Amino acid sequence: MKLDVLAIGAHRDDIELSCGGTIIKLVDEGYEVGVLDLTQGEAGTRGTAKERAREAKNAAKCMGITLRKNLYLPDAGVNNTEAAQHKIIHILRKYQPDMVIIPYWEGRHPDHYKTSILSYESCFFSGLSKLKIGGLAHRPSKIVYYMAFQETHPSFIIDITEQFQKKMEAIKCYKSQFSDSEDGKNIFMPANDIFELLEARARVYGAIIGKKYGEAFLAKQPLEIEDMMTIKGKFI
Repeated sequence: MKLDVLAIGAHRDDIELSCGGTIIKLVDEGYEVGVLDLTQGEAGTRGTAKERAREAKNAAKCMGITLRKNLYLPDAGVNNTEAAQHKIIHILRKYQPDMVIIPYWEGRHPDHYKTSILSYESCFFSGLSKLKIGGLAHRPSKIVYYMAFQETHPSFIIDITEQFQKKMEAIKCYKSQFSDSEDGKNIFMPANDIFELLEARARVYGAIIGKKYGEAFLAKQPLEIEDMMTIKGKFI
């Protein structure tokens, strides 16, 4: 199996929260899309690893993705080690994705920004043919960064108006994380507020491009555009 796109998150639900609408849109457009969760989420305030495994499976069905894998790295203990890199490289070489979507390189949760640098370096080292860890050398041609709650100017915004409701359905699969109970009121972000926050941010990004809902991304590398007239924009 070859993937067109692989999205990497530290925890089960990170992808749904940050770029779930874009993942669903890619699936709608006929691309083979996979998700790689690095941890089981066992250190989270709410729920258990077993519950989140079941929820992640349901969310994957909701999004329609081709593949979902977990590397079983320690939750609250993601680090950029050679062993962790080799686990990601094994996935990259096996599924040969053209694009990899990873977290923004700064953030509140250490697992998130450590996942960013770990994923980036793994993508680079995966392309070294003399790195003998199995599989054919493969380096994704495009790496883009999803933005969850960062206040940073994006490189581009994806219109997810048609996919927004399904994104919400995928997030709601994580009932252990996003239900109204006492233990969720004192964590960041309170579970009963998350859906309002997600809609507000999606509306802001959507408004920037003249759409109802949007998701924002960053790219460090220059991106080639073959036809300038295909660029969509809004004078704001």
